[in-house]
Amino acid sequence: MQFSIKESEKESLLGSLKIANLAFQEKYPGDRPDRQPVHTVYGGANLFKADTCVRMGETALKSLRTYAPNFVELARVLSLEGHEFLPQTERETALLMRKLEAMNEGERRGEKAWLAWSVYNKIVRKLETEPVEDFRIDFEDGFGNRPDEEEDAVALKAAGELAAGMKAGTISPFIGIRIKPFTEDLKYRGVRTLDLFITELLARTGGVLPSNFVVMLPKVTIPEQVHTLVRLFRLIEGERGLPEGALKMETMVEATQIIMDDEGRNPLYKLIRASEGRCIAAHFGTYDYTASCGITARYQTMAHPVCDFAHHMTKVALAGTGIFLSDGATNVMPIGPHRGEQLSFEQVLENREAVHKAWRTGFGHTMHSLVNGFYQGWDLNPAQLPMRYAATYTFFLNSLEDATVRLKIFVERAAISTLTGDIFDDAATGQGLLNFFLKALNCGAIDEPAVLATGLSLEEIRSRSFYKILQRRRNKR
Repeated sequence: MQFSIKESEKESLLGSLKIANLAFQEKYPGDRPDRQPVHTVYGGANLFKADTCVRMGETALKSLRTYAPNFVELARVLSLEGHEFLPQTERETALLMRKLEAMNEGERRGEKAWLAWSVYNKIVRKLETEPVEDFRIDFEDGFGNRPDEEEDAVALKAAGELAAGMKAGTISPFIGIRIKPFTEDLKYRGVRTLDLFITELLARTGGVLPSNFVVMLPKVTIPEQVHTLVRLFRLIEGERGLPEGALKMETMVEATQIIMDDEGRNPLYKLIRASEGRCIAAHFGTYDYTASCGITARYQTMAHPVCDFAHHMTKVALAGTGIFLSDGATNVMPIGPHRGEQLSFEQVLENREAVHKAWRTGFGHTMHSLVNGFYQGWDLNPAQLPMRYAATYTFFLNSLEDATVRLKIFVERAAISTLTGDIFDDAATGQGLLNFFLKALNCGAIDEPAVLATGLSLEEIRSRSFYKILQRRRNKR
């Protein structure tokens, strides 16, 4: 058979295309399979203690049990699927609870109470074992502008508390600090706190950083601010004997100029490039962003349409880069207006109504974020933690059956495709499905047997890479 294109010409053209393809893949490697925390809790640096995360879990659990002593109450407050079929009296509720406790998981799945039962019990277990996934020791908005001497002292003290928490095993799996922004008026303070904190921390730990330690740089508006932080990281690493690249950062989306610059372009990817591979996440600052849009305080909420616009622009700009995205915070705290032990019936009722209303708001905001592909958000108070997990578990459990079927079919289809000797073209889609299960597994929404139902092995699941799964299956044939 005769071909019109000479082999040498074809190889030259495809060789050039290979260079372009690989350059694109380097810029857009796809979703990162690493664990992403479902939230970041921000707390003032002056209040941080070695056992802060443990105490937050205790406070959160007390709040849940006070205002929803059982799964039926929680289901009604949040209108969870099947809540209308749940019992109305305490006696009937107690009987149903005993019945469900006596069942295995497969039997419970056939009950209308399954979702509410599962969500409630998973929340309790989470608050007892790992109430906070990510904590940010805050030297910015949560701390305020204070005299240099005071911030210096707090930086040293907070570093000491973190070192103590590392030794005691009481810190969250992800942790870091938020310094002041690198604006012209605050850049010196931000650098000073960064240097003091890390130097003191390393001195107390023998040169060891906590696992998943990150530095949050807020109010970023230009790539030069990120570039400067990276250069500072290099100086600290060199001076303190840390491996190159040990210090990671996050950026914040808080101003309209970070969504569209003076040339009418979205500059977010420029910030990521400026980080030289050190930026792992971009967090949305709800209240600074809405303020920059001229929204008055009363309407500065996560549900405002300007937030959705910023979210979609951020998703488009950073999709496929492997950068984790986080939504902002709900500013309605589920805390009753009345304090004390000797409350009247009316005061108890007012507390209950206020907390339940705040629960619905927080639950709704988190569900909105999840539906829009933001799997992380901010929490500002331990009383918000129950609703963070209520929404997260509801989201994953409601989608579990459909996702299981889709991934199972996808794995089977991919296995057939590997017979041709080529890696399945839609591996990125498979990774997206796999990431659903990894996220659900990491936060406690599901357990390993739920993932095994997709046809994957534990070894394949733990590889965290659909591409590697396909490679291994191909190599076995």
